[in-house]
Amino acid sequence: MTDFIQRFHFSDSPVRGEVVQLAETVTAVLNRHVYPERVQSLLGEAAAAAVLLASTLKFEGSLILQVRGGGPLETLMVECNHRLEVRAIAQVGESWSEQAEYLSLSALFGNGQLAITIDPEKGERYQGIVPLDAPTLAGCLEHYFDQSEQLPTRIWLAAGDDAAAGMLLQVLPGHDEGDDADIWPRLQQLTDTVKPDELLDLPVNELLYRLYNEEQVELHEANDVCFRCNCSRERTERVLVSLGEAELNDILAEQGVIDITCQFCNQQYSFDAIDVAQMMRGGAGSSGRLH
Repeated sequence: MTDFIQRFHFSDSPVRGEVVQLAETVTAVLNRHVYPERVQSLLGEAAAAAVLLASTLKFEGSLILQVRGGGPLETLMVECNHRLEVRAIAQVGESWSEQAEYLSLSALFGNGQLAITIDPEKGERYQGIVPLDAPTLAGCLEHYFDQSEQLPTRIWLAAGDDAAAGMLLQVLPGHDEGDDADIWPRLQQLTDTVKPDELLDLPVNELLYRLYNEEQVELHEANDVCFRCNCSRERTERVLVSLGEAELNDILAEQGVIDITCQFCNQQYSFDAIDVAQMMRGGAGSSGRLH
């Protein structure tokens, strides 16, 4: 099944929506690391949420969703670019135990924070940060929209076995216009009835009919979503060069070779003394090995 996100809107209304369903993407993320079950679920939800948010980008760049704190789960991070290419990672702390599976979201991250970073390829980065002051990731994201975007927004997320899904409703500017003043509270109430398995498994047409069979809904074309890591040998070389030749030579003297493994996809890049010498002379794309 191809992963996708699909937009819809309600006719003669400023309310729009999106549905995302991910299977292959979540599987690709989880197959690269061994995570506890609770972490797998949260990472899936975060991936679905990041795609929902990134699909609204009006420029070339990336959206990064990150939850970090000092609890048993230290970091949760998902990056999705304007091409809807996703990569994600989690960092589990040494204090993780079986009891962590049952902790609240706030306790799991040790009173952490949710950060949304907009990183355009041209222009300045923007970051919004909110505390984890809701029991669910969806609730925390809604608080982010309340504070940062100032657009009424609701989010529903679900995660299953190697799959995740999400739904977003949002009132666009001009919501005080129109004849149907009750549409926003009505649509929220209807969508609150959605079940996790419906989000995960139902075709979008059927899902929307079950929820809004008395509303006029227009469904747009779906866009594909996929897992892809943007690491490369050239990017790794630039990072190494920034460390300086002296430090690189110290590492080579101790280890004989410099091995760098991408945390997101587990791709390994190896550099020996010849590679380092070429890099420091400005030779892009040196002859080091790729494992």
